[in-house]
Amino acid sequence: MDTGLIEAARSGDQDAFHRLVGPYQRELHQHCYRILGSVADADDAMQETLLAAWRGLTRFEGRASIRTWLYRIATTRSLNMLRSAARRPVVNLSRLDVEPPSPTRFGEVVWLEPYPDALLEEPCDTASGPEARCEAREAMSLAFMTALQMLPPRQRAVLVLRDVLDFPAREVAAMLDTTTQSVNSALKRARAALRRELPSSDRLPPPVPGSDAERALLARLVAAFEEGDVEGIVALMTEDAWLRMPPEPREYQGKELVDRFFATIAFRWGRRYRLIPTRANGQPAFGVYLRDPVTGIGRASGLLVITLTGERVSAITRFGNTALPLFGLPQALAEGADANI
Repeated sequence: MDTGLIEAARSGDQDAFHRLVGPYQRELHQHCYRILGSVADADDAMQETLLAAWRGLTRFEGRASIRTWLYRIATTRSLNMLRSAARRPVVNLSRLDVEPPSPTRFGEVVWLEPYPDALLEEPCDTASGPEARCEAREAMSLAFMTALQMLPPRQRAVLVLRDVLDFPAREVAAMLDTTTQSVNSALKRARAALRRELPSSDRLPPPVPGSDAERALLARLVAAFEEGDVEGIVALMTEDAWLRMPPEPREYQGKELVDRFFATIAFRWGRRYRLIPTRANGQPAFGVYLRDPVTGIGRASGLLVITLTGERVSAITRFGNTALPLFGLPQALAEGADANI
């Protein structure tokens, strides 16, 4: 613990404060996102956390590390935001000019935004091997994030602090002003719920990000999508693949239903799209643009996040246009624009 920096920050030195908390800001932002499921909400929670830390530094007693102290503040602010009933708008079903096929189910409406991989990038840590980096990616994956949103807020916080960040139970109890027994009980319930929600652990792992195998599979998917080849898209999917569109509750599982949805809704009337690559939640993603048949201009039509299993697509999750600015993607795309925007 750098007592010199702490004392300087306590005396009002803002540069010292930024040097003190700066190394933890990226991981704290990811922590807030895991609890809140929203990048914008994580931004707000981080601002509140840093303000509270700046104002409360004189009361920091050094019984725990600065990192633990900051996590306590960030967790409290995030849980307070979840308790605010007015912070999220009511979600209504989209009004389509074509009747969509009946879904497999109407899933619980979850508030979830994709997280840009650019915010996940960190300086190389020589102490972290491939296994640790893989675990970190999985703890930000859409499957994990969706399952987290199903948990009650306190269980969500306990699971993230214990199983993702590896804080001891006694430290988590101190952060949440509760007992170790209560933390252990909440963790047990959260783990059981997560096992029910997460995909089976016997699935084939996805290709390594950026590998030849991943690029080849994605190239086939993009080609089929841009050609309006519904049969080609579905052929790349697993038999039990999911199509989800949060916050829309309609969820479709299986090749037959996905085929029907694409044919009757996404690609109706000969629609054509352009896909612009990016990455979200450690997964391949694409900005989607509906092409005007006359001008060739592409109009924003959401963001697709692709979940891969082995050499197949096991889930496609579509987010709305509001996600595009997070990835530096425009609302319109000129014909022939660079695919690597």
